[in-house]
Amino acid sequence: MKSDIEIARETKLELINKVACSIGIDDDELVHYGKYIAKVPIHLISESKIKRHRLILVTSISPTRLGIGKTTVSIGLALGLNKLGKRAVVALREPSLGPCFGIKGGAAGGGYAQVLPMEDINLHFTGDFHAVTSAHNMISALLDNYIYQNRNQGTVLKSVVWKRVLDINDRGLRQIISGLGGGYNGVPAETGFDITPASELMAILCLASDLVDLRRRIDKILLGYRIDGSPFLVKDLGIGGSITALLKNAILPNLVQTTEKTAAFIHGGPFANIAHGCNSVIATKMALTYGDYTITEAGFGADLGAEKFFNIKCRQSGLSPSLTVIVVTLQGLKLHGNIPEEQIKLSNVDGVRKGIDNLDKHIKNMQAFGQTVLVALNRFSTDSDEEIDILRKYCAKKSVRFAVNNAFSEGGNGALHLAKEVVEAIGSQPSLPLKFTYENEDRIRTKIEKVACKIYGAGNVKFSKKAEEKLLQIENLKLNHYPVCIAKTQYSFTNDPKQTGTVENFEFEINDIVINNGAEFVVALAGDIIRMPGLPKIPNAYKIDVINGEITGLS
Repeated sequence: MKSDIEIARETKLELINKVACSIGIDDDELVHYGKYIAKVPIHLISESKIKRHRLILVTSISPTRLGIGKTTVSIGLALGLNKLGKRAVVALREPSLGPCFGIKGGAAGGGYAQVLPMEDINLHFTGDFHAVTSAHNMISALLDNYIYQNRNQGTVLKSVVWKRVLDINDRGLRQIISGLGGGYNGVPAETGFDITPASELMAILCLASDLVDLRRRIDKILLGYRIDGSPFLVKDLGIGGSITALLKNAILPNLVQTTEKTAAFIHGGPFANIAHGCNSVIATKMALTYGDYTITEAGFGADLGAEKFFNIKCRQSGLSPSLTVIVVTLQGLKLHGNIPEEQIKLSNVDGVRKGIDNLDKHIKNMQAFGQTVLVALNRFSTDSDEEIDILRKYCAKKSVRFAVNNAFSEGGNGALHLAKEVVEAIGSQPSLPLKFTYENEDRIRTKIEKVACKIYGAGNVKFSKKAEEKLLQIENLKLNHYPVCIAKTQYSFTNDPKQTGTVENFEFEINDIVINNGAEFVVALAGDIIRMPGLPKIPNAYKIDVINGEITGLS
């Protein structure tokens, strides 16, 4: 089979105004970024249309180093639904340069289920990531300048909690000292960098309802604390307007197309292991305005992206899916069944049976939210019929719909079975109103404990001394009403990435807590999780090149 980039390059693209017209958007409304990409104004969102249309969430079992293929399934489902004559639109996150040049090599789907133009989407796209990076670091520069200019005025801050960001995996920047080299270079301070998808501004961009709400949230960002212990916000620095100006275009969702020329909105890109892992509320609502069916994806496994999709994104926006699709691969199940990686392409029914425990836990979690669940097998050529039958029988026993997805190799035709099952599931048994894991009135400590124990299966939660101090700060600031965003490894329900499958009654460790006052949630850092990834021994950057004017090596 051809590579992703070969398929993408051979696909004849439709002009973006024609793609927009196919779902009812006039060309006059578009802000063009070349022939095949455009931004769409927020005023086109219709809450009345949203209420009449159906939202489908795509999530997965706990991922492995080899991936699961949620994006491919999400795009494939949209293709399959359109093949059935339904108007379906997909809403996805934007790829980050860190993983593209690190491990993943790209995040625009795969095979014959991609969003295009894939090179642009995977690289600089419309500059949204650069805008977030620039806006975030502009706050850092203006804050440093405030500290420098007022260093002798008695208004110096007691502590600063705002770091810088960069959309590159660079472990050398996790912890640094800035301001060295004498007085003209500022005030020396211990600081560091997070990756751009972990920026609070990225979360704000993805949760804001419009430009006014964006400005409101930016003003609320917590930068540090004064000598008397009171919080120092962006509003106190007086720069909310200038930061909003940097994000004025970035807040507009991006319209592109799939390999079968159907509409796709791609906007925002927080990671699900260190942030809330969902594309923007604006893009989701835009897709719901123009699509009878909207498919959106939450990052990593259902314990991370889907949990945060419900408890954070849906709680703040009022969205509620009609169905949740859990993506599974037989190779992933075998890894969770403790089959060595070098053997997962070989048929092993016992490994599949053991690995199903991981799927079972995710299904129960999604059902606890009131969701109707459908299991989608993202099929590989090495999957045996006997193994698939194990999974099919398990789903039948659990009264959960099951479908095989072949969109990677066959496009929309390969997702027709999945699309039909989705339509029937929504028509006969749509999801119930959302049941959140915790109440707004619960204390932050209680919210973390409920997620850890109910979703992950922990027996208890251990808070470090630093985390306990942050909990006290939250109490004093009266921020207990915020939801929690737990940052943890994506490979396991526990703190330990090597603990695959399912684990029960373990101790879950919270080592630090970060207040995202503008995003209006609290981030709890679990175990050894870090918010600036490093590069692998052989980064994907070694494969990327430009040959005869064309980019190669992206996937």
